[in-house]
Amino acid sequence: MTASILYHNGPILTMDDQNSVAGAVLTIGDRIAGVGRLDDLRQKAPDGTEEVDLRGQTMIPAFIDPHGHFPDPGFITLFRVDLSSGLRGDCADIPTALARLAAKAAQTPKGEWVMGVLFDNTTIAERRMPTRAELDSVSTEHPIWVLHASGHNGVANSMTLDMRGIDEASPDPVGGRFGRDPVTGRLTGLIEGLSAMGAMGDTDFLIDRERFWQGFDATRDEYLSYGVTAAQNAWATRALLDHFNSRSVDDDPGIDLTVLPIGELEPELSQGASAMHRLANPHFTLGPRKLFADGAFQLQTAYLRDRYHRPINPQAPCGMPYMTAQELTAQVHKLHDLGFQIHCHCNGDAGADLFLDAVASALKANPRDDHRHTVIHGQLLHDDQLARMAKLGVTVSFFSAHIHFWGDRHADTFLGPERAAGISPAGAAERHGVRFTLHNDASVTPTRPIHLAHCAVNRMTATGQVLGPDQRISVLSALRAQTIDAAWQVFQEHQRGSIEIGKLADFAVLNQNPLDTTNTLLATVAIRTIRHGKTVFRKSSN
Repeated sequence: MTASILYHNGPILTMDDQNSVAGAVLTIGDRIAGVGRLDDLRQKAPDGTEEVDLRGQTMIPAFIDPHGHFPDPGFITLFRVDLSSGLRGDCADIPTALARLAAKAAQTPKGEWVMGVLFDNTTIAERRMPTRAELDSVSTEHPIWVLHASGHNGVANSMTLDMRGIDEASPDPVGGRFGRDPVTGRLTGLIEGLSAMGAMGDTDFLIDRERFWQGFDATRDEYLSYGVTAAQNAWATRALLDHFNSRSVDDDPGIDLTVLPIGELEPELSQGASAMHRLANPHFTLGPRKLFADGAFQLQTAYLRDRYHRPINPQAPCGMPYMTAQELTAQVHKLHDLGFQIHCHCNGDAGADLFLDAVASALKANPRDDHRHTVIHGQLLHDDQLARMAKLGVTVSFFSAHIHFWGDRHADTFLGPERAAGISPAGAAERHGVRFTLHNDASVTPTRPIHLAHCAVNRMTATGQVLGPDQRISVLSALRAQTIDAAWQVFQEHQRGSIEIGKLADFAVLNQNPLDTTNTLLATVAIRTIRHGKTVFRKSSN
């Protein structure tokens, strides 16, 4: 017999088109069967329906992560050396980082990799990346690779450089560069940009099938504990796609995922004898194709119209594009003509210009209604760009957690106070009618939906500075950006994202109503998560 449950006695924020607040919700199996008044739904409920008293707690649609790299957080927890500092962790300085790497090397057979992650040059005491020589001091018998928190650069020891065939004569690839001592020309070990890092920049680097599913389970449990039942892997290599595809059709993984293949895999991925049109497990959906226009602010590789406030690279004071305009336009035309939705990483305003130019060109050559091509991050979008996006039908997902984690650095180093006030401009997007979502880009910052909403609503840096009060949005807008708008952004609005009849019974139960202005938003926590009609997380009362 299919289970039926009736939830009541607490505000139920539906996130429907009218932002209705319901008195009760009836679920039958994995679907929502009724939304409305308690008495009406009791009459509709099948015999034996279980009643759940919310006891004044608030129910909302379960959160959807609209951009991240699931299950990378689990890989970090289980298999990599956490070198996070500042607001993310306790690795205060480079000697501490080296000691942690050395401890890992001591436990690792000679010749096998030691990988450190989440290193942040903007928060570590020395305000720089480690050097090749420093990593050599840890070990010359292990390949060592330290990946930056942004995932856009890293530092290698000599053994790693040798294994990669990188030496002083190696040319810098387009969209990347190899760090060199300005006096001697000797390689420093720094490798910047996806094109230069190659496989070492992939989130699944060094991850085999067994480790993949171990990391998957750890990440799933973390997400569910914060009310998230649908997530993304937004940069899937062919190897990563094969990992996802190894889940059998009838084995529920416990979370629903949208997987974004690398755009450069097309058309081979979807055409020909070895084409992959779908993933075997019904809970995994092949989604938009992913492209990159530029890099990261922390490394000053995000591509800007105007120079950085305090440039660290005299040769590239405005950052750098990851592709030439011609290459990006060709990729966008290809994917657009194949009928795919495109998500493109654009941190800087000049990076966004490259993508918008490419989309405009593709639409002129091949008009498509409701394509929902998406700017990912959009840290420095201006009014002229948002107006253009509205006209082109382009949407955006904002990395609003940057305001908390790096907002002070934006103001004093990356952009200066005036431009920093405009990062993640969700308020302006609303004014221009551009539909948007909010994300954490896990594992760059951890998936925490309520904290993310706080970042967009209050726009407060770690030191309490408010960046751009005119870019604030309401709590309701921040919740919609992680529920129904997140579903809409990947064409799933008919299946999830709001509490409406026929949709999946995915809910988060919160300890308080986040719309109640007498409450502190950050005091709001998920105490119960329901996925497909079943409770999959319940917060301990201890």
